[in-house]
Amino acid sequence: MEVKMYTEQQLAKIAKRENNDKRSYLVVNPLQGKHIPVSPTEAVTMFESLAGQIGMSYENEKILLVGFAETATAIGAALAVKLECNYMHTTRENIEGVEYLYFEESHSHAMEQRLVKTDLDKVIDETDRIIFVEDEVTTGNTICKIMDLIDKTYPNKVKFAVASLLNGMNEASLAEYKQRQVPLHYLVKTNHEAYTAAAEKYSADGKYHAADISEYHGNVYDSEISGCMNTRRLNGGRDYGEACGRLSRELISSICPSGGKRILVVGTEECMYPALYVGKCLEELGNVVRSHSTTRSPIAVCSESTYPLHERYELVSLYDEDRKTFIYDIGAYDIVVVVTDAQITKKGRNSLLNALESGGNSEIYMVRWKG
Repeated sequence: MEVKMYTEQQLAKIAKRENNDKRSYLVVNPLQGKHIPVSPTEAVTMFESLAGQIGMSYENEKILLVGFAETATAIGAALAVKLECNYMHTTRENIEGVEYLYFEESHSHAMEQRLVKTDLDKVIDETDRIIFVEDEVTTGNTICKIMDLIDKTYPNKVKFAVASLLNGMNEASLAEYKQRQVPLHYLVKTNHEAYTAAAEKYSADGKYHAADISEYHGNVYDSEISGCMNTRRLNGGRDYGEACGRLSRELISSICPSGGKRILVVGTEECMYPALYVGKCLEELGNVVRSHSTTRSPIAVCSESTYPLHERYELVSLYDEDRKTFIYDIGAYDIVVVVTDAQITKKGRNSLLNALESGGNSEIYMVRWKG
């Protein structure tokens, strides 16, 4: 399996967190398809390079991949599809009728994380190793918390490993993982010593748009496509990839792009990978495609060209009308496709559609992937 090489300059841009005293900077990966619009093929190629490392290391082990919400859900899904292994991700959503393992992400704006214990119970005896998947590991403290929790819940059941696009751990953190005998896999090693100063040199003078929940009267095509597989629950990578393929074929047949179109595919919060999958398929048909997702992360924006994010749209969540979310740097496209597994709140729908329209978009497809 091919492993493409990357540099820190390619994968790590420094932004300012808003109102976060615990860590003032945020590492934004311009190829990840979360905050910054990117070619979906470039994003998936990067994810599969990380999969290549794992595939060469654990060929004879039964693997469970656990992605971290919110930003690493697509990375974990892409790895599971490529490696055809079991996958689930942590979540901040409420799921009816399940038991959770709870832990906290100490530096985050949304601290509480959950992993569905009900599903972990079903597969733990058939698992040799759990590999935690992150976009970026700084200290590894959060992963230590969940490893300790799993060890306490299921004593001496599994080994662990960590896979991330970026690894910024210092010598003390690296030594702890070596002592724990937990392998670390990553594409780029980063040094965070200068990141705080790099973030603080920028002013927060970008463009900010408040959420517009007024009734949307533009051109929107609403549809529902069945067959959604919820990756907050346990899934097999092969089955999930096939489900995304069916979603993509049905969605593209309804849009019928002729090729040569400029298309934006938007994911929503924890639901990122289906948008990237659909976007990659649209690229293969000869369209120019970009993809990114809505996010809970409140990031300061700046007018300077060297800063990664310049314009911020506040939204109401499609999942919860009491939740504030954001999308950054919307451009103008021939077609916009929103792919979500949300029930789609009315205020959330209006706020997202109004934001997309104000970015210069008039042909919008709102696609709910339902179970």
